[in-house]
Amino acid sequence: MIDIILVEPEKAGNIGAIARVMKNFEFSNLVLINPKVNHLDIEAVQRAKHGNDILKKAKVKDFNYLKQYDYRIATTAKIGTDYNIPRNVMSLEQFGKKLSEINTKKVKIAILIGREGLGLTNYEIKQADFTVAIPTSKKYPTLNISHSVAIILYEIYKNLKVEKDIDKIIPISKKEKEIILKKINKILNKLEFTTKEKKETQKIVWKRLIGKAMLTKREAFALLGFLKKLEKD
Repeated sequence: MIDIILVEPEKAGNIGAIARVMKNFEFSNLVLINPKVNHLDIEAVQRAKHGNDILKKAKVKDFNYLKQYDYRIATTAKIGTDYNIPRNVMSLEQFGKKLSEINTKKVKIAILIGREGLGLTNYEIKQADFTVAIPTSKKYPTLNISHSVAIILYEIYKNLKVEKDIDKIIPISKKEKEIILKKINKILNKLEFTTKEKKETQKIVWKRLIGKAMLTKREAFALLGFLKKLEKD
C-alpha cells in the first residue's frame, strides 16, 4: 500500500491538483499532516476534477500518524553531498525499479511531500528511511508540489505496471527493521570511535542502508544471524 502524505500543505488548489493526478495514476490514499487550509475548499474541489472521491476521503492527521508505516520515503529538491547522508538521494528511476521488485500491497509505504515554501525539514528527512529526488535544473530546482507528485507517481506507475515472470517478494516490516537496527546500534555502541559524532554518523548510514535495501525476510534472517555472531565475539 502506497500513501501520498502532504506535510502541512498551504494551498487548497495544490491539494486538489494532487488528488487529480493521483486519480490519473490509480493511487487513492491521500493523507494531510497538519494542513493549513481546508482540503474541501471550493478551489481544491474544482482542481481535483474526477479526483474528488480521493479528496473527500483524504485523512487529516498529525505527525504521530507517520509512525505506523513500514517505509517512509522523503522527497527533496535540495540534494546533499556524500557527507550529507540524509540528503544523499536515491534517484527516482532507481526508486521506481525497487518498488517493481516487491509486493507493495504487503507493506505500508508513505511518500512524504513537503511544504510548498520550505519542503521537508532536516529533522523530517532524518526520520525517513531514505530520500528521493527529481532531477531538475540547478538554476531553478524547485517544482510545484503537484508537478512533483505527478512525476513521482508516473515513475512508480510505469514500473508497477510492468509484467513480471517472477513472484514479487515481500520486504521486511517496520518491526523487523527496528530489530535489525537495534542489533546494529548495540554493536556500534561497543566499538570505539574517535568522536561521538562519528558513531552517530555510522548509525545514520546503517539506517539508510537497511531502508534502501528493502530486505526480504530471508535476507533479514541471514543478516540477523551474522549480527548475532558479531555480538558474541
